[in-house]
Amino acid sequence: MPLALALSPHLDDAAFSAGGALARLAQEGWEVVVATIFTATVPHPSGFALACQTDKGLPPDADYMAIRRAEDREACAALRVRPLHLPLREAPHRGYTSAAALFATPRADDMAHLDAAETIERLLATLRPDLLLAPQAIGGHVDHVLTVRAIQMVDPGLPILWWRDFPYTTRADTPHRPFEAMLSRFPEAALPTDPAAKHAACAAYATQLGYQFGGPAGLARALAATGGEEMARAQGHAPALTRAA
Repeated sequence: MPLALALSPHLDDAAFSAGGALARLAQEGWEVVVATIFTATVPHPSGFALACQTDKGLPPDADYMAIRRAEDREACAALRVRPLHLPLREAPHRGYTSAAALFATPRADDMAHLDAAETIERLLATLRPDLLLAPQAIGGHVDHVLTVRAIQMVDPGLPILWWRDFPYTTRADTPHRPFEAMLSRFPEAALPTDPAAKHAACAAYATQLGYQFGGPAGLARALAATGGEEMARAQGHAPALTRAA
């Protein structure tokens, strides 16, 4: 059985951006693993890190990342894929102190991509995937950018489908495309998708729906506006998975 490994910066990125394609891969006989890089619980958060959970209606003593990991397990069940949660800290726990900082150039002292590269290298050795899926880092969120840097460091030598980061692709306030020059070398492809499975998976991230979409109805509208389409830049040859855009 072929294995596809999706490298998701956060607990929701893979489902939001490529959930329909992941579901289709699973339906077509692939084993699909969604490995989320930044999922570590950090006890007693403060400042901006704490605000990132309290502004979503969660009390200060809640284990925000444990709640999000549970949401991810539910989402992955809807897609019929296997979740893996990797123990790196999200950017608010690494010295980023505002929303603006999350979408600026990564801090010079932030070495998270080195830890991510080591983690990805171990995953590749253990799982031996046939295909990778990963973000383009559209929007420029530092965790997405450092995930791409980590993949570049590892240079896995596999076909990679670089997904378009939804919902950042729809937002005028996050236009940054830091890897556009690199990715423009690869053809853009429309992926086969299962929109219903994707919607069910995205809806499982209850803590994120208000912030990202204004609630479940906003999620439904945002997904409907895409027409069920998911796009990726195809590095390498994966003929059974893509069709020309």
